[in-house]
Order: sequence, then C-alpha cells, then structure tokens
Amino acid sequence: MNTWAVLRTGGKQYKVTEGQIFAVEKLESSANNTVTFDDILLVSKEGTLIVGKPKIEKAKIKAKLLGDFRDKKIRVVKYKSKSRYTRTTGHRQTKTKIQIETIES
Repeated sequence: MNTWAVLRTGGKQYKVTEGQIFAVEKLESSANNTVTFDDILLVSKEGTLIVGKPKIEKAKIKAKLLGDFRDKKIRVVKYKSKSRYTRTTGHRQTKTKIQIETIES
C-alpha cells in the first residue's frame, strides 16, 4: 500500500505521496533547501486512515525546494456596456516547485 497524505499550504489542500513533484503557492525560502509542513489534515499509511481534528498534531511532511517559477498569464478584463469602457490587464502568479521526501505520522 502507498503512503499518502493531505496537507494544507497557501490556502489550498494537496494530496501528496512520497517522491511526488508539484507546485504550491510561493514559499519564502531559497532553492535546494528543505521545508517541513506540519499542517497535515489526513494520512493514509498501510491501509489505515488517520484523520485530524482539524489537523494531526504529530504528523510532518519534509519536502525539498526545487525552485520558484511564474505560472501562465491570466487575463483580467474590466468592461462597462454602453460607455466604451474596456481595460485589460494580466497577472502571473509566482509558485514554488517542491518534491516530497518523507511523510511522518
């Protein structure tokens, strides 16, 4: 059985497994460092589920930071009908790519 967990960071929840690489909202740290997440909501280990209320106190996830990048651009349009008013701007969110190393419960 695979070990997986649900962690909360940046206002979002992610289902993660060991070795997984994914992007989260920007974390304040430099590349090639490790970060520890302690806001773990659920852990599945060897077929048993451990559910936090609201989080599991002893659980930790250690991850390696792989670097920062900017996400794809989104368009933001303001428009008012019948008045010839249109404004278009863009936004690119900064994210951090991480790799999960260990899940401890």
